[in-house]
Amino acid sequence: MAHDAGGPAPAAGAPAAVAPQQSPEVTLRFLAAPTDKGHSGSVDAGTVLEWVDKAAYAAAVGWAKTYCVTAYVGNIHFADPVNVGDMVEVTATIVYTGRSSMHIRTVVSSGDPKGGTPTMRSDCLVIFVAVGEDGRPVEVPAWIPRTEAEREAEAHAKARVAVRDEIVASMKRQEYTDAGTAERVVLRFLAAPTDVNWGGKVHGGTVMKWIDEAAYVCASRYCGRDAVAVFSGGVRFYRPLLIGDVVEVEARLVYTGTKGMHIAVHVRSGSPRGHGLHLTTYCLTVMVARDETGTAVPVPRWEPVSDEDRRLWEHARELLEIRGKAPGGRLPNHLLGA
Repeated sequence: MAHDAGGPAPAAGAPAAVAPQQSPEVTLRFLAAPTDKGHSGSVDAGTVLEWVDKAAYAAAVGWAKTYCVTAYVGNIHFADPVNVGDMVEVTATIVYTGRSSMHIRTVVSSGDPKGGTPTMRSDCLVIFVAVGEDGRPVEVPAWIPRTEAEREAEAHAKARVAVRDEIVASMKRQEYTDAGTAERVVLRFLAAPTDVNWGGKVHGGTVMKWIDEAAYVCASRYCGRDAVAVFSGGVRFYRPLLIGDVVEVEARLVYTGTKGMHIAVHVRSGSPRGHGLHLTTYCLTVMVARDETGTAVPVPRWEPVSDEDRRLWEHARELLEIRGKAPGGRLPNHLLGA
């Protein structure tokens, strides 16, 4: 459920910034456990996204002093894997606040627990919204940057607002029907009590783990190889998902680059006593195929067949171009010079 994800910072009359001693940063430290090992042999992207969501939630609740919900997860690149046994650090830092939203930069690092400097594995922007007991958005204290580094981080977050709105609008315009002919996978199950978060609903991180699992199956079926996520973007949470709901996670191939398979994933849910399912979360994730050594390898080019195939293919390219305009963004190599 997204509210004021890109809203302006409070003007005069809004709550003043909190006392300087309150830190906008939270760091979680723990060992990557054997149970975190995924199909790839290292920790899967879905588990990393769970960690990101938990750290960002802790930062958001600590700042807002009320329950908070995940609204959006921006572009997250999985640069290097986290291995079982690594000492993991997940640092979540508030870099910008709107009226009820908190924009949180979250960095995942890991390394040898016996010593040495941890290596950054992923970096993304997460937006949480503070809500009251009635579930409606409430105002949060304004974050006021005081150092040059903090001002730069805030400026970067603000600069991404227009890009994010453009991505969300492009995704919202798309329609997915049975007219599509691309590789498609649908997972269905009940949201279990173990999926619950502190507000009695399903963790945003758990939903992102389901997204990664569905994208993995879709990509692996298409290329006939092991596949891992290298990017996930535009993860938009539209409404809460309840414990006991029927959950449907649909993953569909929409585009291929030289090595990347772009998978659109929709998460829908509803009461098992009813017949309708409602969209709760949508995102686009990029998977790459790997050989026996773990090296990324080219994948077969997917050629659109139906009108819907061609529309979604163009949509994927449009998202690449939009993200290329974002601060620090660039077009992938296969589109450079096209």
